[in-house]
Amino acid sequence: MLHSTKYILLFIFFLFSMNVSAQNYQGKKKDIDRILKNTESFSQYYMKGEYKKMADSYTVDGKIFPTNSNIIEGKIAIEKKWILPEGIKILHHKVSPKEINVIKKYAYDYGIYEGKTLKSNGEIVSWKGKYVIVWKKEKGDWKIYLDIWNRIKIKD
Repeated sequence: MLHSTKYILLFIFFLFSMNVSAQNYQGKKKDIDRILKNTESFSQYYMKGEYKKMADSYTVDGKIFPTNSNIIEGKIAIEKKWILPEGIKILHHKVSPKEINVIKKYAYDYGIYEGKTLKSNGEIVSWKGKYVIVWKKEKGDWKIYLDIWNRIKIKD
């Protein structure tokens, strides 16, 4: 009996220690699921070079806050900012939300993004960073209203 109790306690401890780094999602499941789907779609659009679809992921009055840049407003300007130079390709792009919180017709999420870029000279560059997104429900769908990010130095 004592032997099995020890294993049960170890199992419970293991479960609780796993949840320490788990995501914290608050809101209706359908809203959270849609935000996660739209986030995944955004990454797919980026890897496929579908810049119009990327821009359509933003609200009509959307704004982005790129590192070392002014605020960029509106879908046309946002699309232009995302277009990569000739010969550059995104091989991998993944967004990992740490928290999503839905509050009526707005939501926010923050977390980590990562990716790999194939440069025109054949070099592959890995990168990652942190982000905050404010979402807004527009015509029944969740769109990005405010999008801010900056890179984190990758340790060798």
